[in-house]
Amino acid sequence: MSQLFAIAAAHYFGIDRDEVYSGGTEATAFKPRAIAALQRAGFALDVASGDNPHHAVHYAEGQAPAIAFSKKYDHEANPQAGFAAVMTCSQADASCPFVTGAETILPLHYDDPKLADGTPGEAAAYDGRARQIATELFYAFSRLGT
Repeated sequence: MSQLFAIAAAHYFGIDRDEVYSGGTEATAFKPRAIAALQRAGFALDVASGDNPHHAVHYAEGQAPAIAFSKKYDHEANPQAGFAAVMTCSQADASCPFVTGAETILPLHYDDPKLADGTPGEAAAYDGRARQIATELFYAFSRLGT
């Protein structure tokens, strides 16, 4: 979710000098609950199928979609050096204290909404986390270049 909100924020603020990538400590799949939260937030996703599908995510009219899928931070689609790593998982520091190639590591931790999976508050937990991520990233991108 963070990658997609960052891409949307960069577009919204006209920031074209930075690229946004995503990766974790393991490759699994883009979770359907997170996809649903993004759709409720206004993203249009071409939902694919398979073990680790690649989803086309539309964030602005007239822009090429972002391709979202689960991957490790060192995946070939991501830069290998000269980047800033923004650690968004609340467990990221413990499971990944060092990111090879990162010039700086910035912690911006979020509790994983999957803690609410299967509960009546599941959708609210994902939507709330999406709002928090969007709010903080849009604020951060609004300050770039100022």
